[in-house]
Amino acid sequence: MLTWMKNLLAGGAMALAIGATGVMVSAPAFADEAKPAVSAPAAASAAAAAPAAPVATVNKGDTAWMLISTALVLLMTLPGLALFYGGLTRSKNILSICMQCFMVFSLITVLWVFYGYSLAFTEGGAFIGGLDRLFLAGLTPDSIAATFSKGVGIPEYVFMAFQAVFATITCCLIIGSFAERAKFSAILIFMVIWFTFSYLPIAHMVWFWPGPDDIKDAASLEAITARAGWLWQKGVLDFAGGTVVHINAAIAGLVGSFVIGKRIGYGKEAMKPHNLVYVMTGAALLWFGWFGFNAGSALEANGSAALAFVNTYVATAAAVLGWSFAEWILKGKPSMLGAASGCVAGLVAITPAAGFVGPMGAIAIGLFAGVICLWGVTGLKKMLGSDDTLDVFGVHGVGGISGALLTGIFADPALGGTGIWDYVTNAAAPDYSIASQMWIQAQGVITTVIWSGVVSFIAFKLIDMVIGLRVKEEEEREGLDISSHGETAYES
Repeated sequence: MLTWMKNLLAGGAMALAIGATGVMVSAPAFADEAKPAVSAPAAASAAAAAPAAPVATVNKGDTAWMLISTALVLLMTLPGLALFYGGLTRSKNILSICMQCFMVFSLITVLWVFYGYSLAFTEGGAFIGGLDRLFLAGLTPDSIAATFSKGVGIPEYVFMAFQAVFATITCCLIIGSFAERAKFSAILIFMVIWFTFSYLPIAHMVWFWPGPDDIKDAASLEAITARAGWLWQKGVLDFAGGTVVHINAAIAGLVGSFVIGKRIGYGKEAMKPHNLVYVMTGAALLWFGWFGFNAGSALEANGSAALAFVNTYVATAAAVLGWSFAEWILKGKPSMLGAASGCVAGLVAITPAAGFVGPMGAIAIGLFAGVICLWGVTGLKKMLGSDDTLDVFGVHGVGGISGALLTGIFADPALGGTGIWDYVTNAAAPDYSIASQMWIQAQGVITTVIWSGVVSFIAFKLIDMVIGLRVKEEEEREGLDISSHGETAYES
């Protein structure tokens, strides 16, 4: 235990040192006056920031909705994701995956408060934020963050917490790709590095802008946009995290599955999920919590939240049907595992589109996601030759990429979408080009894939050289519950 703790502390110190160096190089010095320009998930009327002229009061209904949404997203990880992943593993590894979820969730929460929120959601450069909110400096109960509507605000503490639970579940998603064989200490160190150098920059690039309150004409709109994140400036639409959360995490997991290697006996021994009741329960909790994830990303209790809520509901139902019927046709029987997997695939795919498309577009996205993600965990997985234990890339990667690209199609008002909001005229822009928006969406996908892939590969390799990534063969055969944590989930 002492050796393990020394390795963890040494690795953590290394990661934080690297992170501090990167921050000093890329971020501006402390401003004379704090600029907490926090943004919301990138929408056409997208991420809102703390305005230059602060809103005098906040709307209590919006605040209450955002507090509930934050709790709902927390529920997605604990217990939702933990149960979903735990049921998918073998019985000797269920506690290890649950422990990883608990610890990664807690670790990222603290890092978010220390420096994550500041680097993601304050003004700095096009690729990373500044240090104005380091250790939540200057944040008080009276601090206000703007929403998508001019002059409407919520407490900045609420926005900070809401974005914190997004960061935590993103990191927890990754562990499913290399479950049942990775060192616990290596996972924690990787999360520090990846969170710092992949999640925070991507979140800033996609979701940050100074907010709508100072936009009065074309010139002020151009000036505001120039201060936003790099992908925001390009016009990438990501309502609740298709790029930032799902593609970002899926690529990290895929890289990890290759670098760490396949499980002992993979392809030769049966490695079936040990408890499909847990899987179904976890998927149902994810669906429930996802209403906070998507509808909460509107930042207000309004029509946009209602649209995202309905789209999350119907797209997921369509994906369950799409996956189940496709499996029924291909394999002769629909399975509970398939239905639960289709549920998650639909949730993933509708995430970037939730506030931009109409319900019919959401159903189309869900049906497509159910079928394409079934291929992702079967045909594509064989093509890649990876041991992505819990099919993180097949569901979150394929579903996230599909949803991000299809957003560009179904956001078209001619297809029932909302179009692009023009803050100068305070109305949807009259012209919408599917081809142009699809190319913009593709740029967001490509940037995320490359960025996360490079950061993940470097992080895994560094950790492997310092402490190693994988448990010993006898520990893997025994199961990580006992070998890593000294306990078992079930009495024999």
